[in-house]
Amino acid sequence: MNIQFSEVSKEYGFAQGQGKLKALDGICFGAGGDEFVCLLGPSGCGKSTLLKLAAGLESVTSGRVLLDGEPVAGPRPGCGMVFQDYALFPWLTVERNIAFGLELRRARPELIQELVARFIGLVGLNGFEKSLPSQLSGGMKQRVALARALVLAPDALLMDEPFGALDSFTRMEMQEELIKLWQRQPFTVVFVTHDIEEAVYLADRIVVMTPRPGRVKAIIPVSFARPRHRTDERFIAVRNHLLDQYERTPKDGAGAAL
Repeated sequence: MNIQFSEVSKEYGFAQGQGKLKALDGICFGAGGDEFVCLLGPSGCGKSTLLKLAAGLESVTSGRVLLDGEPVAGPRPGCGMVFQDYALFPWLTVERNIAFGLELRRARPELIQELVARFIGLVGLNGFEKSLPSQLSGGMKQRVALARALVLAPDALLMDEPFGALDSFTRMEMQEELIKLWQRQPFTVVFVTHDIEEAVYLADRIVVMTPRPGRVKAIIPVSFARPRHRTDERFIAVRNHLLDQYERTPKDGAGAAL
């Protein structure tokens, strides 16, 4: 699936005539051809807003968001989303959470059973099929959320800081698992992060955004092959280039990480 942002701006209005907040200003870039694109920028720069616009959860103030050349008018099949807070149904087991979208599509019960079992294995949750989300660690919950999205065979996946709440070791493990799954079943990914090393590890291209209102500051290709190693000279070179981009960006008090 091709995703295109064309001169996209987004404003939020306040009640009682208190003015407007401009979240995004003239965003232009695209992702397609089973490409993995990371959005990198400080908190509040509009990264998550861009995903909501692409998912059809919000509408643009001006400009256009296109999916395969068609304007986004609402959520559509083939474009999935994974959230940082997992968004699992707490009363459903692991297997029922993963099966939820397939059941909505009225898939055959035997197909649901086959696909759910397959993806439970792919994300390493064998033995936890009957567990509730409250019985799982954060990393395991995110595996369920990822399996729930991937079981629907999306053409595009929008990921909003899905590993942001995980500890460093679990986060690196989930990054590795995501790349393996993406290589096995390619689809277009737009992945929001404020972690520079995460972006370099995952992305084909990195879209660097400015503090609010969010604009595209630079688009950095990451052209060396996977699997990538954080001690590789090429990895370090791209990371340092991104750090240089940040150091030359006016600060807004958002902290020291993109």
